Amino acid sequence: MEKINTRFGEVEYDPENLLHFPAGLIGLPNLRRFIVMPNKKSGPLFWIQSVDEPEMAFVLTDPTNFFLDYLVVPDPAERQILQITEDEECYTLTVVTVPPDQSITINLAAPILFAPKTNRAIQIILEGGSFSSKTPLPK
Repeated sequence: MEKINTRFGEVEYDPENLLHFPAGLIGLPNLRRFIVMPNKKSGPLFWIQSVDEPEMAFVLTDPTNFFLDYLVVPDPAERQILQITEDEECYTLTVVTVPPDQSITINLAAPILFAPKTNRAIQIILEGGSFSSKTPLPK
């Protein structure tokens, strides 16, 4: 087990269980290793904590909790990065933003594809779609 100091205090983690982003996040290519923080409250939101820069953490959610018809299917190149075959599971997650005015949005334009089999993830940009990086949550 290893430890890092974060906004959540000292966090102990097993390096074998890290979530790995081979290319980092969009605009943050050096953020490649994350811990999925245990959820202390029930609900659709959870945190990922950067191991590379412990001051960085992000709130994620499964967008289908709010938008039932949102579907992203990884292409062959994305599956290769995730190291999964066409029949292996891949989940879509989105980054949640909570600004000071509490008008919560999620980034449907740049989802994260997560492969539980390999514990790898990539953030992609959906080109030519009508999705926004600041999609308000439905009331």
